[in-house]
Amino acid sequence: MKLREYEAKQILAGHGIPIPAGFLIRSPDELADRMTGLSEKVVLKAQVDVGGRGKAGGVLFADKNSCTGVARELFSRSIKGIPVTEVLVEQALDIERELYTAVLIDRSSKEALILFTTEGGVDIEETARNHPERIRKARIPLIMERVPSFMLRDLVQGLGKEIGPVIQNLYSAFLRHDAVLAEINPLVVTPAGVYAADAKLIIDDNALSRQGIVVNRDQTERERIAQSHGFSYVELDGTIGVIGNGAGLTMATLDLIGHYHGSAANFLDVGGGADKDRVREAVRLVATKPGVRVIVVNLLGGITRCDEVASGIVGAGIPQKVIVRLAGTNEQEGKAILDGGGYIMVDTMEDAVRTAVEMAS
Repeated sequence: MKLREYEAKQILAGHGIPIPAGFLIRSPDELADRMTGLSEKVVLKAQVDVGGRGKAGGVLFADKNSCTGVARELFSRSIKGIPVTEVLVEQALDIERELYTAVLIDRSSKEALILFTTEGGVDIEETARNHPERIRKARIPLIMERVPSFMLRDLVQGLGKEIGPVIQNLYSAFLRHDAVLAEINPLVVTPAGVYAADAKLIIDDNALSRQGIVVNRDQTERERIAQSHGFSYVELDGTIGVIGNGAGLTMATLDLIGHYHGSAANFLDVGGGADKDRVREAVRLVATKPGVRVIVVNLLGGITRCDEVASGIVGAGIPQKVIVRLAGTNEQEGKAILDGGGYIMVDTMEDAVRTAVEMAS
């Protein structure tokens, strides 16, 4: 789950990383009594869960006299379709230089990967794309609690002595909070020292309870419902609903949909041994996603009984056409339940997908 900037900065500050003076508001009316601690120039940042916020008009500058009006303007905006309900008001910094540093998981080596470059700021993606050699890297086993000094020296290469401790503390925050990404962009150099002018922290979804996070804000409502039923579920952007049992079978169904130039609306694995109630809820859940025109149910009966699957499909009572491929335990009984109900029954996964793509288009 991605934390918002103010949440990430609170965590970084707790690990000794300097952040600008500031506060969070949820209404422009809160400003009047809270500006005394800041100097003349401030920056107002929309707290929305999207990238490219600055270029989309989510970061505005103001002085004390204009701050309330600028805040009202920002609260009236939507950034990439998301309305602004929270704004971080911070002291504007006297920036001399913008750097970039991050810690993330390198899944290929199963280690932490530390990145650093002297070319931070809003165009960091361009630097990574066009000049990857300018980004310094260091890999460190996740079992290590601190970054060795020689790694820090190789990363900062003679820059100010304040930079190394920031990277060290960022790595500590990364470990302590079960992050998959901890990023400061930009890490700014000012006459008063270095500051995390912006921050991003993404927590591993599997560690949310350990971090005391009850609600995963990154999930859609359907994803939350799926989690409550114990489904493995991911929302996609297509028109063909997909239900399978087993991650491999369900992924193979998605691959075939792509092969035949269709577009999957979701991934849903009901798991092994699914009974009729579980299948019914899965079918209903997929059917509620806007834009789903047809649903493919592709299940192999082992410990899962095909007659239970069929009863669940019938019990769902959805308006979309359902294409069913059942094979295995009680297969004939399952097909008998579906027979005459308007369901499209096929013998192979390939036939199911081809039929779904034709119907969806």
